[in-house]
Amino acid sequence: MYNYKNAIAELLKKHIDAMTYEEILELVEHPKNTSMGDFAFPCFKLSKAFRKAPNMIAESLKEEIVIPEFIDQIEAVSGFLNFKVNSTHFAKVVIEEVMSKKDKYGSSDVGEGKKTIIEYSSVNIAKPFHMGHIRSTMIGESLHRIYKFLGYETVAINHLGDYGTQFGKLIVAYKLWGDKEVIEKDPIPELLKIYVKFHQEAENNPSLEDEARSWFTKLENNDPEAVELWTLFKEMSLKVFNRVYEKLGVTFDSYAGESFYSDKMPMILKELRDKNIVVKSEGAEIVDLEKYGIPPALITKKDGSSLYLTRDLAAAKYRKDFYDFDKNIYVVGSAQKLHFQQWIKIIELMGYEWHKDCIHVDFGMVALEAGSLSTRKGNVVFLEDVLDKAVEQTLEIINEKNPDLTNKEEVAKDIGIGAVVFQELYTTRNKDYTFSLEKTLSFEGETGPYVQYTHARACSVLRKVSFDPQSNIDYSLLTDEVSKDVVRLLAKFNEIVVLAHKNYEPHTVARYAVELAQNFNHFYHDNAILVDDEALKNARLALVYSTKVVLENALKLVCLKAPEQM
Repeated sequence: MYNYKNAIAELLKKHIDAMTYEEILELVEHPKNTSMGDFAFPCFKLSKAFRKAPNMIAESLKEEIVIPEFIDQIEAVSGFLNFKVNSTHFAKVVIEEVMSKKDKYGSSDVGEGKKTIIEYSSVNIAKPFHMGHIRSTMIGESLHRIYKFLGYETVAINHLGDYGTQFGKLIVAYKLWGDKEVIEKDPIPELLKIYVKFHQEAENNPSLEDEARSWFTKLENNDPEAVELWTLFKEMSLKVFNRVYEKLGVTFDSYAGESFYSDKMPMILKELRDKNIVVKSEGAEIVDLEKYGIPPALITKKDGSSLYLTRDLAAAKYRKDFYDFDKNIYVVGSAQKLHFQQWIKIIELMGYEWHKDCIHVDFGMVALEAGSLSTRKGNVVFLEDVLDKAVEQTLEIINEKNPDLTNKEEVAKDIGIGAVVFQELYTTRNKDYTFSLEKTLSFEGETGPYVQYTHARACSVLRKVSFDPQSNIDYSLLTDEVSKDVVRLLAKFNEIVVLAHKNYEPHTVARYAVELAQNFNHFYHDNAILVDDEALKNARLALVYSTKVVLENALKLVCLKAPEQM
């Protein structure tokens, strides 16, 4: 596609010696108010070099620049140089690019030759896949899709919580109160029940905690009974988890959890000791990080058993050796900020330059309107229950409004599950938010169903008439303001995707999808499409077709299906 931003930067460079082309390009932007133009260049940074006020610089540049054919007008306003692109030229370039590239539109090769690892979801074996896990799961899956769309080789890792003292607790609970037949029928709720019972009983009988630690040590030492029970818990849990992942459309390249790195920790511990990075402290081993403004990091406990941090060090080293990543992303909640600061700093102290390529993508908490979630106390809402409820309520809406819809059960899944996912990804990741099923399923406002309905509306128009994307189109017929607004947004899609990957923010794409849907609906409301004038009809159908393509591409990146009928 013709790159207007690059062309404007080249135009400006001819008259600006004080900046490089790259510096100028970095400053070219889209005005928030589109009536000011399609692109703008702020002149404030030129004041020192030009020895003039920004508004005078803008006026001077306006007079000097010879307006090329792709620009209609250049204006100097309050220190900005505003460029209005020729609407016909712009519409032709953008729409022809969309119709040519289709599902590849918006993609690029920015990540070509680079490998990115993304760790996300990382649910705990034998514990509920609850509503609180949706953030890591869907932010991670969306980033996985965005990075692949931009040409990166990506590796999606589910770092399962399948190790640690909690398994000692679960083994003790199972041996005391477990019933294998009962648990196999409904694994997670039953395992949760005995896990909660353990904590209740341990309050009055602290020796249970010692017994649990003992069993975990046995597990680390490959005790046959401990390994057998741990394997049973893992197999039963994964069966349930994979059912939820299938509903969400989430896939992984690796399920290597904490246990995978158990035999790799001795090597890490030896390296830490050989490099004098660890010190003894009350029988345990720590890394003193206080001079870096970070609290000490516990590496091994008094009894010699490992911790989560030890396993993360081993995992990072293994991933660098095995995958040779360019970037190693961890989608983990904000509560773990200190943990990531500690082990990334330790990797640096070990002398590994790639510590800077390890990125913690943190996020806030999700709560339900009824209150916060807690696994240990048993007050937990299973994610699968929320998804099923959303599908059930969506089917009720479809039966009421469009009972004859083909494949309505499948469409209800696409909309209901998509609605839950969209609300999650529409929220800025570092903010806490409260989940509301009622708001989520609304077909109006800033929701997944609203965007999906807009896509289905575009499909409905295209079903009514034969449209050939290869036909001759008079793009001068798309110069009314609402049509131009849609074209501007279509043109910005790649820029939005690149920004989302740069900031690790899928909500950038989700909000873009809503904005495009809103602008398309204004266009749809203000312009009759299936008119008698063939040239006008064809031009408007080209815009409908292009919007359908880009909405579908955007929805895929935020993990939603794009039904053609609703």
